[in-house]
Amino acid sequence: MTDRPNDPKRALKTYLQDARDAVLWKLDGLSEYDVRRPVTPSGTNLLGVLKHLTGAEAIYLGETFGRPFEGAPGLWVAGAAEPNDDLWARPDESREALIAEYRRVWAHSDETVDSLPLDTVGRVPWPPHLHLSLERVLLHVVVESQRHTGQLDVVRELLDGATGLRPGDPVLPDVSPEFWPAHRARVERAAREAARAAGESVPG
Repeated sequence: MTDRPNDPKRALKTYLQDARDAVLWKLDGLSEYDVRRPVTPSGTNLLGVLKHLTGAEAIYLGETFGRPFEGAPGLWVAGAAEPNDDLWARPDESREALIAEYRRVWAHSDETVDSLPLDTVGRVPWPPHLHLSLERVLLHVVVESQRHTGQLDVVRELLDGATGLRPGDPVLPDVSPEFWPAHRARVERAAREAARAAGESVPG
């Protein structure tokens, strides 16, 4: 890759790696239960999202460009698994093995990106079998990875209060612990006031 300041491939790879690193950090320091347990009614969990992203990268930045990666999780949206099967971890799937697989897949993805021009056209391997450029596919993977990282931000905060993109970068104001309950109460009061002004009933 070149060192041009506006190199689009370099920029896309940087944003993708930022997301990958954040995904791994969201797992740090948690128990086996907490990295797996569902936190939303639809079952969103930390290790399952990592597993899904592993399968997505393997397909979009591997198989789509004629570089399949054997052994990656199949995506249910691609018809390669039962509904949501790629979004949770079975008891026999270790955290260490799933993280190692994610790292291997992203190395494979980076080889695809580094070896091909951005205007290279690939074929998405499920109907309607879209023919897309590497630039378009790479942008999709960046957006999907960052979107899922946002889900993990919320899940991790609900689990133990940890926030931010990386360790030491909480992306929150440096305030006393007492600030947050008061702030949350203020937001709640504002929501209730707005609801009442709109003629809505407010729970509780």
